[in-house]
This record gives sequence, C-alpha cells and structure tokens, in this order.
Amino acid sequence: QVQLVESGGGTVHTGGSLRLSCAASGRTFDTDVMGWFRQPPGHEREFVAGINWNGDTLYADSVKGRFTISRDNAKNTVALQMSSLKPEDTAVYYCAVDRSFDIVSTFPSYDDWGKGTQVTVSS
Repeated sequence: QVQLVESGGGTVHTGGSLRLSCAASGRTFDTDVMGWFRQPPGHEREFVAGINWNGDTLYADSVKGRFTISRDNAKNTVALQMSSLKPEDTAVYYCAVDRSFDIVSTFPSYDDWGKGTQVTVSS
C-alpha cells in the first residue's frame, strides 16, 4: 500500500524559510513524477512544483525563484525548500505521486497523495 507522509510544516514570518519533506513507501517511485500541491484556506488545491525521474522540474509562476523541489530516489523522498515566504503561501501542502514520465500541473493526474502539512506565514 502506497503511503506518502509529509513533514516540516510550521509557522514562519514573512521572508522566512521552511523545508518540507515527503517520505514515500509501498513501492518504488524511481520513474514517477513527484510533486507538491497546496490548498490555501477557502481555495482549491493548486500545483506548486513537480520533478520527474530525470530531475526535470516544473514550478507554478507564483513560486518560481523562491521554491526548489528535489528528490532522492535511493531514499524515496521528495523535498520542497521554500524561501522568501509570503503570507499568500499559507496553505496545507500536499505531496503527490504521478505514475508518469511527464510533469503535469493538474491534480487529477496524480495517483497517490499524502495527508498534508500546514504552512502558515505571518505578516
């Protein structure tokens, strides 16, 4: 059974940094796309970043230059380094896996999801 467990959420001030991690288990994910989504209060879930098996990445425009996604296939983990955080980054952040080679930004494409971790950025 696939399990994705996020960690690293918390509360920071504007301009601060956080590093989210996601540990995946249940099968191998070497050839899958691993991604991060977020759901701000009162809004729909939105794509944040994705990384494929080859290390290619895709970012939402709102986080480009501030967030960095990385993965460690040997450990079945994916991380999201977030810097220069803004209050509008406040959301529940979800780790997700898409059994595909190509990175897409639509959440129905992703097959497995974690339960999420809260990130709050105070002004």
